[in-house]
Amino acid sequence: MAEAETPNRSPEIRKDKIHNRWVLFSPARSRRPSDFKAKSNPQPSNQTECPFCAGHEHECAPEIFRVPADSTNDWKIRVIQNLYPAVSRELDFQNPVSLVGDVAVSGFGFHDVVIESPVHSVNLSDLSPAQVGEVLLACKKRIAQLRSCDSIKYVQVFKNHGASAGASMSHSHSQMIALPIVPPTVSARLDSMMEYYKQTGKCSLCDIQPNELLIAESAHFISLVPFAATFAFEIWIIPRDHSSHFHEIDSEKAVDLGGLLKLMFLKMSLQLNNPPFNLLIHTSPFQDDPSYAPSTHWFLQIAPHLSGVGGFEIATGCYINPVFPEDAAKILRDVRISNDNI
Repeated sequence: MAEAETPNRSPEIRKDKIHNRWVLFSPARSRRPSDFKAKSNPQPSNQTECPFCAGHEHECAPEIFRVPADSTNDWKIRVIQNLYPAVSRELDFQNPVSLVGDVAVSGFGFHDVVIESPVHSVNLSDLSPAQVGEVLLACKKRIAQLRSCDSIKYVQVFKNHGASAGASMSHSHSQMIALPIVPPTVSARLDSMMEYYKQTGKCSLCDIQPNELLIAESAHFISLVPFAATFAFEIWIIPRDHSSHFHEIDSEKAVDLGGLLKLMFLKMSLQLNNPPFNLLIHTSPFQDDPSYAPSTHWFLQIAPHLSGVGGFEIATGCYINPVFPEDAAKILRDVRISNDNI
C-alpha cells in the first residue's frame, strides 16, 4: 500500500479558482494521510438480484433505449426513466426568469437512470475501458436527446456509489437530471472561469500545471488532485484538449477516458478501502453564451466520502480538508495496479 509521510505543516487556506471558493487545509485534524481508509461502505441492500438485473426489466420504469439497440436479453446498458423522479416530464414548463421575489414554478424536467451492466455484482470498475466508454457514450446519447427539448438548459450526470453517498440501489448505475434552469453552482463555476480568462487570456483548466498534483495521464486526459480539493483524495479528470461540453466527446476519447476512470476507481478502492463516492460530470449549459466558449472546460470529479460535513462547512461554504492535495496525489500515484486488472 502506498505510504507518504507528511512533515508538520501549518494550516493553509487555498482558493479554488474554478469554483471561486476557499478550502481550509488542516492536517493536524487527521492521522497520517496514508492511513486514511473508508471505515465501511455499506451497500443499500444485500440483494443478489434487483429490478435493474437482466430478466427484471418489467419491474422498471419505461425504457428510453438500450445498448446494443437491437438486443433482447443480451443487453449491455439500459437507459430508463427513474421510477421515483426528482422532477417530472409530465408537467408543463414554466419560465422562472421573469419572476421576482419568492419564486415557485412547476418541477418540470427529466430524471433518468443509466444501468451500467445487466449483472448485479458487476461494478463500473469491473468493466473494461471499452465498456466504460460505452457507458459514457450512452450518457452522451441521452444528453443529445435532451438537447432537443428547448426548455432544458442543463443536464447533470452523476453516480452515487455506496449508501452514504446517496445510492439507494446497489446495482451499478448512474443518473442524470435535466433542468429548465442553470443551477447557481454551475453559474458560479462558469463566471469564475470567465473571470480567470479575462485576467489571463487563458482557460483555467488548460492552464493547470499538474506537477506534484498529477496522478496519471492518458492520450487525451489527465487525472490529478486539485490544488484546492474540497474533499480528501478528491480526483479530477480533465480533457487535454479544450472542450466546453461533455457531449462533444467522441468514441476514441470515450474509451481513453474509460481506461483512466477505471484506473482511478481501482487506485481509490485499493488505497481507501472501496470508499463511498460521488462521480460528477461538470459541463456547460446548452444555450450558453458563445463568449464563454474560450473559458469553459468540462471535467469529471470523483469525491470520496471519508469524513462528514459539519456546521462550519454548512454555514460558510468553506470546507475543511485534512489531507493536503500534494500528499493525496503522491499516495494515489504510488498505488500500483496490475495491468491484468485494467
